[in-house]
Amino acid sequence: MAKLLLIDDEKSILNTLREILEYEKYEVDEASNGKDGLKKIKENQYDVVLCDIKMPLMDGIEVLENAKEFSHDTPIIMISGHGTIETAVEAVKKGAFDFITKPPDLNRLLITIRNALDKSTLITETKVLKGKVSGVREILGESKAISLIKETIDRVAPTDARVLITGENGTGKELVARWLHGKSNRADKPLIEVNCAAIPSELIESELFGHEKGSFTSAIKQRIGKFEQANGGTLFLDEIGDMSLSAQAKVLRALQEGLITRVGGEKAIKVDVRVIAATNKNLKKEIDRETFRLDLYHRLSVIEIEVPSLNNRKEDIKILAESFMEEICTDQGMPVKKFSKDAIKQFEKINWTGNIRELHNIVERLIILGSDVITGKEVVTYTNSNIGAATNNKQK
Repeated sequence: MAKLLLIDDEKSILNTLREILEYEKYEVDEASNGKDGLKKIKENQYDVVLCDIKMPLMDGIEVLENAKEFSHDTPIIMISGHGTIETAVEAVKKGAFDFITKPPDLNRLLITIRNALDKSTLITETKVLKGKVSGVREILGESKAISLIKETIDRVAPTDARVLITGENGTGKELVARWLHGKSNRADKPLIEVNCAAIPSELIESELFGHEKGSFTSAIKQRIGKFEQANGGTLFLDEIGDMSLSAQAKVLRALQEGLITRVGGEKAIKVDVRVIAATNKNLKKEIDRETFRLDLYHRLSVIEIEVPSLNNRKEDIKILAESFMEEICTDQGMPVKKFSKDAIKQFEKINWTGNIRELHNIVERLIILGSDVITGKEVVTYTNSNIGAATNNKQK
């Protein structure tokens, strides 16, 4: 059922529209002024918003402008009893889906809402297809922690707020970053990833900011850094806790001023980049050890998302294991195997030090070595990564 928000200071209009739209099987929420309406748009997910223009406290155009900053894809239909061509043009220029005069013609209103819903559906489907084409997996799970992460992504992704993703190795921090980018208004621009732990400290600045020809011995030509490559899009700084202090200082300047300077260069280059960072370290402890800058931490952690370990979301193991089973068998052109109930119970008893990555590896191992219906005994046998020992135990 589509969810609509009505914003109007006239109670009679609200009541009339609510009756009509609820009769048409829409779920309807309402607000009697612009400020309350904007607050509801921030706190809820609506498929369509209908907003009056002339209202006290905050008029409809202000609501439209503010709403588009954090809810870019939600169609907003403007309604006014003082409609002029100039007002309609202004509203559409500022991002309104359509403009309807009061009293609204019922048929036109319903057709406009239907068209707006079609647009919302199309946008959602496009983003899902983009995710499939780019190979981005779904965030699987129904646990409370995962549901909260999905809800947070939906709220935060359309904004430009910086996000710090924390969690153990193998929990899926990169997947969260990809979904934040994929659901953002920058989804059609590049997502550039940098593994800060994999790059030597003496090269990290050149990797991030680029360098000019001749700036150091091996700099035989100019190099464009990751910040410039991500211009207009998203830069994902993985394992940010392993970045050198000198590189941290330059990243801080880039975040504060939107400017970078290539190594060996003097020209300040303007960049428009949303930064998402991830770490498996406790950055507050790193700050106490003076290996991480407090001011950079505050810049990066506008929103913090903690991805739980698999041991803290064992109710999701069945969903994850069955999904990996189908995915791996399909990729390898094999018939899809099944797990017995006892196999799932054995999975839930394991201490998952490698988290989801470890679960994926074990499922793949069971597909190759296990029977058509994988048993709990096979899970115990092949959880041991020493295949020779596992095979000997099975033969005994």
